[in-house]
Amino acid sequence: MSQRKFPIPESELSFRFSMSGGPGGQHANKSNTRVELVWEVAQSSSFDAQEKKLLEERLGSVVRIVVTESRSQMRNRELAYERLEKRIEEGLQKKIKRKPTRPSRSAKNRRLDGKKKRGNLKRQRQSPNLNDF
Repeated sequence: MSQRKFPIPESELSFRFSMSGGPGGQHANKSNTRVELVWEVAQSSSFDAQEKKLLEERLGSVVRIVVTESRSQMRNRELAYERLEKRIEEGLQKKIKRKPTRPSRSAKNRRLDGKKKRGNLKRQRQSPNLNDF
């Protein structure tokens, strides 16, 4: 496999293989090419306690990834590991706090114009007042 971002020992990963459907004809019907990767975050020795806590909050205590794209079991294993790495990377990213912004002057004017138009439309729907004539 290629260079890994998060080197998780194979002993921490649990792979299950089963038959996958889809293209591949008789090969797909006879071979166990579907890969299910299971990784328990709390049992991992690859991350410190703070990172584990963050991953458990965002990903859950058990991460399960199922891959059936390829006709090859080996390729599906690689894809499963890549997806696990991607999820871990997303789980460890620090969330950027949103800076509150005020609406621009033009946005306020657009909103007020819309409200005025709506009010005028409703005013036009009313029956005419006979006292005005």
